[in-house]
Amino acid sequence: MTDSSDTPGEDLTAPQDADKSAPEDRETEGPLDESEANPVRPYVDLGGVKILPREGLHLRLEVEEESQRVVAVGLDYANSTLQVQPFAAPRSTGLWHEIREQIAEQVQRQGGRVSERDGVFGPELVAEIPVAPPQGAPGETRVARFVGVDGPRWFLRGVIAGDAAVKPEAAALVEDLFRSIVVVRGNVPMPPRDLIPLRMPSAPSTGDSGYSSL
Repeated sequence: MTDSSDTPGEDLTAPQDADKSAPEDRETEGPLDESEANPVRPYVDLGGVKILPREGLHLRLEVEEESQRVVAVGLDYANSTLQVQPFAAPRSTGLWHEIREQIAEQVQRQGGRVSERDGVFGPELVAEIPVAPPQGAPGETRVARFVGVDGPRWFLRGVIAGDAAVKPEAAALVEDLFRSIVVVRGNVPMPPRDLIPLRMPSAPSTGDSGYSSL
């Protein structure tokens, strides 16, 4: 079943939208749908998302080894990392409430701890995830924030680590970066939860196709 089963032209302000999770000002402040973005801004086109360059921002594309498919975009900024993934979603309902529960269960199965709080994008998870230490060293954990925004026929997930997971100043910078992302859903019918295709930028800034400075 694909998201095309929704009635064309249905009223997106109807009560069924209550299941979506997004900031009230998402349509103007982001994350933006392609139809809401300024077309003259110098975005880096990665297929399912567009990234707005800024000083100190570095881009990494995470590639699945077996298929060589780009499965996530990694952004290094403000001594932090932000991993983003865009997914297809139903027209009138969101995915974040359900996905949040699944992330929490996965972290707990790994022996980590997770708590939910209200953030700038709505509900988010703060997780303490065990890190495998060198042999003989004491166990450690890393802190990660899981954020999500339901847009029109898409869902954008972000995983924040580094300073932005624990320091307010860095957090504000990375949150602004997440806000600036544009999601390109396209018109091809896709099952909800399918990853919207990502691709290498057409003109990487460096000779390394997997890493570029923006």
